[in-house]
Amino acid sequence: MSETQDQINEETDDSTADAEAVSAEAETETAAAAEPGADAATDTSPEIRIAELEEQLEQAQTALREQEERFLRAKAEVENTRRRADNDVANARKFSIDQFAAEILNVRDSLELARAVELKESDHQALERMQEGLDLTLKQVDSAFAKFSIEVIEPELGEKLDPQRHQALSIQESADVKPNHVMAVIQKGYTLHERLLRPATVIVAKAREEQPEESLN
Repeated sequence: MSETQDQINEETDDSTADAEAVSAEAETETAAAAEPGADAATDTSPEIRIAELEEQLEQAQTALREQEERFLRAKAEVENTRRRADNDVANARKFSIDQFAAEILNVRDSLELARAVELKESDHQALERMQEGLDLTLKQVDSAFAKFSIEVIEPELGEKLDPQRHQALSIQESADVKPNHVMAVIQKGYTLHERLLRPATVIVAKAREEQPEESLN
């Protein structure tokens, strides 16, 4: 009898425990359902999540493009700076003798003037040797000019005036030469690496003015 009563009591306790567990589980579910945003957290659809990821990807790609554009601009600026520096160095090398070349032109002018002196009968042999020495000196100067890319500007008679390479000393009337064309060269010009070192000094022609006819008395 005692054993049967104990068994009944145990079964009763087990039933009570099961009922309490079910009740506790129901209360937990009710509380979770009552929390705000619970459904949104657990019920987010795949479509919404994909849309969010696509938006984040687009933002990342836009930021990447902006960074790439900044990089390309900076790279181009560096390249331009390097080119300018290279050009400055090249020009410094080319035109480092600019002032010296300008001075040596006057020496050559003086040699040409001496060479242009006409020989006379007296002491003819000595003068010939002097002119031979001048010719040799001029050749040496011209050889040095060629080595450093110094070229002569010597306009021909009737050549059109070039303001970039010629300097008009005066303007004279001429019936043989067209207006605004070279009548005579007073001094040769020179360039250094195709840059003007000294313009050629010239006389320029202009049209003759017609003389007014004298009135008949």
